[in-house]
Amino acid sequence: MKRLVRIAVLDMNAGQPNEGMRCIRSLVEGFLAGDDVDGVYKVFEVRVEKQLPEVAEYDIFICSGGPGSPKDQGEAWQKAFNTFLEEVKAHNTSEEYKKHLFLICHSFQLACQHWQLAKITKRRSMAFGVMPVHKTPQGKEEPLLKDLDDPFYAVDSREYQVVEVRQKRMKEFGAKVLCREKERPKVPLERAVMAIRFSDEIFGVQFHPEADADGMHTHFQKKEKQQLIIKHKGEEKFREMLLHLRDEDKISKTHGILIPQFLRNATDAIIQSKFVSA
Repeated sequence: MKRLVRIAVLDMNAGQPNEGMRCIRSLVEGFLAGDDVDGVYKVFEVRVEKQLPEVAEYDIFICSGGPGSPKDQGEAWQKAFNTFLEEVKAHNTSEEYKKHLFLICHSFQLACQHWQLAKITKRRSMAFGVMPVHKTPQGKEEPLLKDLDDPFYAVDSREYQVVEVRQKRMKEFGAKVLCREKERPKVPLERAVMAIRFSDEIFGVQFHPEADADGMHTHFQKKEKQQLIIKHKGEEKFREMLLHLRDEDKISKTHGILIPQFLRNATDAIIQSKFVSA
């Protein structure tokens, strides 16, 4: 018997064209094309069209990254997104049949800010490229990360960062820091948080696990992107990034494991819940 799931994809890109949404669509469509899965998905444009899914109508939610500051500017879409986060959390607190949520980059920052789990600050310089991501001791026990190396590699693209975790609030919330950014022995700054397990059903990352090698190679070959990277990182770093894109053990591995495994685990949990309640 096929497993029926309903997936909502929240586009947080404010109408700007990007590779991330193409990659998320491809991963979701690939999952739903599986022999043992039957389902539907719908994309909601959050920031321009102010579209948000009804929590009751979907089983799984994936929220994309996006441009700009995560700081609360009092905009209507951000208030609505915060309400959405609360609705998912409230549902999972009160109902046996859970909803599953994956947060990427900008939406991850928004969730950390809304739930007051850490401080969100602007970086001294933009983080951009294929970067190592290091697991914490709790990250080494995380099922979603078990098939990834330590460190594993992912596309990093952010001007802001999650730092100064509020340990008391994290403990009250039941959240765990799973990953931090690359080690920088000569830089006397706290390493930013790169992944959090918010709850059994809610998972978030600062990086871009949806990114695929072909799309990012095309993206990095654009003249304006080349100039930006070379300006901030140097030509040697730019060439190194292109090599990383073709390495099967780097972003291709992360792309092929993290979101697909989240979708499989969420679907298994949903089916198990339906079976138990039947």
